[in-house]
Amino acid sequence: MSPHSRIPGKISTVMAGALTACALLAVELAVPPARAAAPQQRVQVAGWYRMMLGDFEVTALLDGTHPFPVDEVMTHATHEQLDQLLASADTPRPVEGPINAFLINTGSRLVLIDSGAGTLYGECCGHLIANLRAAGYQPEQVDDIFLTHLHRDHVGGINARGQMAFPNATLHISRTDADYWTSRDQQKLAPAFLGSMFDGAIESLQPYLAAHRVQTFVGGVDLLPGLRAMPSAGHTPGHTAYVVESRGQKLVVWGDVVHVAPIQFPAPGIRLKYDSDQDQAEQVRRQLFAEAAQQGQWVAAAHIAFPGIGHILARDGRYDWAPAAFTSWLPAPAAASAPAR
Repeated sequence: MSPHSRIPGKISTVMAGALTACALLAVELAVPPARAAAPQQRVQVAGWYRMMLGDFEVTALLDGTHPFPVDEVMTHATHEQLDQLLASADTPRPVEGPINAFLINTGSRLVLIDSGAGTLYGECCGHLIANLRAAGYQPEQVDDIFLTHLHRDHVGGINARGQMAFPNATLHISRTDADYWTSRDQQKLAPAFLGSMFDGAIESLQPYLAAHRVQTFVGGVDLLPGLRAMPSAGHTPGHTAYVVESRGQKLVVWGDVVHVAPIQFPAPGIRLKYDSDQDQAEQVRRQLFAEAAQQGQWVAAAHIAFPGIGHILARDGRYDWAPAAFTSWLPAPAAASAPAR
């Protein structure tokens, strides 16, 4: 009798299991290590987002984000109130402040609303032109630039080292804002912390003024087919929102109506020390919140998390932000029209 035949069946089963386990372990140990050792990229996706508004194509462009010091610049609220509002929205500190601008292709003109900070805010920002190119456009194709106001983070992007960053564009600005922010006399009367805003506006506008490419307007006027100025003074003396309409759809480009969405939607009375007229700015904010919620209009905001496009919802006496959903499919315009140059 073979010696192996004397091994009881139970012991044979155990030995077989052990051999199988050893074989599996050998296979596992034989798996080669990862070859790529892929480094982390540490960069974000290109900052552009696109939607259709009737026949108009709307592209949100991100200029950058920067830490926004809510405790230093927000007024009419205690630190405890700010903490509570941020915590309820699970918003960590430092609050990240986006700077958004919006490109409108009407089919016949290419229009940029606001331009970001350019070099005026340092390395955090100044990415608008790169994102414009990533979105399929070139600065030379922009026909018109409409500025909501002349603070540095809205006007700085028009200037590239003393040259026109958009060499074929005409600037359109509220005359009230232009007169105020380009006046050295007004700068002397303004609070010291606003001094850099005057400097930024004067420096950024210079090459366009020299080329006679600046046009000013007064009040709520039609500026282009489908684009109308809507006075919204308060944040600055001539702060202007822009109403964009196509085939019954409406988008209101707000500018600086809101600076920190988790704070000012539930508490519109919380203000900003940079507001030229804080009472007026709050009144405009409440008015625009109510109109947007009642009419169901699209809103595009400079300082709401990118892309800054969405709707306003009124719930239980407070307001909420409903961001636009992402879609990979955009409908073609209902009627063919000539492309922007």
